[in-house]
Amino acid sequence: MRGKKTMGGVVVVAVAVYLLNASWLAAPAGNDSPRIIAHRGVHQTFSHDGVDAETCTANRTDPPSHDFLENTLPSMRAAFAAGADVVELDIHLTPDKVFAVLHDWTLDCRTNGHGVTEQTPWPVLKTLDVGYGYTADGGKTFPLRGKGVGLMPRLDEVYAAFPDGSFLVNFKSQRVEEGEAMAAMLNANPKAKDATFGVYGGEEPTRAAEAAVNGLKGFDKSSLKACLLPYEAYGWTGILPAACRNTIVALPIDYAPYAWGWPNRFMQRMRDADTDVILVGPYGGSDFTAGIDTPELAAKIPEGFDGYVWTNKIETIGPLLKGQ
Repeated sequence: MRGKKTMGGVVVVAVAVYLLNASWLAAPAGNDSPRIIAHRGVHQTFSHDGVDAETCTANRTDPPSHDFLENTLPSMRAAFAAGADVVELDIHLTPDKVFAVLHDWTLDCRTNGHGVTEQTPWPVLKTLDVGYGYTADGGKTFPLRGKGVGLMPRLDEVYAAFPDGSFLVNFKSQRVEEGEAMAAMLNANPKAKDATFGVYGGEEPTRAAEAAVNGLKGFDKSSLKACLLPYEAYGWTGILPAACRNTIVALPIDYAPYAWGWPNRFMQRMRDADTDVILVGPYGGSDFTAGIDTPELAAKIPEGFDGYVWTNKIETIGPLLKGQ
């Protein structure tokens, strides 16, 4: 008799867990298509195999199929035209207090400049060729050299060029000063604030900007762990960890099916907590810049998914998901 009661209790618990997390019991938001974040705009892609923080990605690019260069106004314009709802970009605060838009920590890989990006004054950065270092054949040819002269923009130029745009800003440093300067810019410019979907990257500047700008959302590696690990531990109960509220969560597409209630119930919980969900590419350790870059991966996006999709191939994925 005792064994039957125990088994009955197990069944009741199992049914309760199932019903608490059954995706089909929560309706999708009903969007016609997911929203898309274009990582670096339309840009030159490269193999991510073996990439770490020190890797020069410009000298391992795929053979170019276009002339667009990441983090430039033309690449952003092309990304929005291809269906991007948000464009991701990278910033460095220079000694003369300008936010320069460039991915790399140093100038030597991608440009004809030398030294640390954030230590270089803006007048010097503006003259550089941001297409200088690209090669797809080990340095035999540099097909984009000369095509990026003067194309590195300032962040304020980006906001001015796209008054109706939306941007995810990546802090490349760990400097609190960078977050404080970003907050000052957004608080002084309501249109720029409205155009900032969120901030992420370095923990210190991300937290500083979030704290100083009302309603600004951001994320970093620590905040993602603080949300997702406890959610996996007890999210089946329907209780959402505090770190999952009023924030942005990046979720690898190969891990997403293991999140309690995925997709509809999980997304409903995040919507109710005013949290935006970004579906990124397959998990790659500390690097979460892998994107939904192929039709095969795009086919794994749940029907009715109302979050954001991160892609490095907006020119391909945008028309595919938007039905253009």
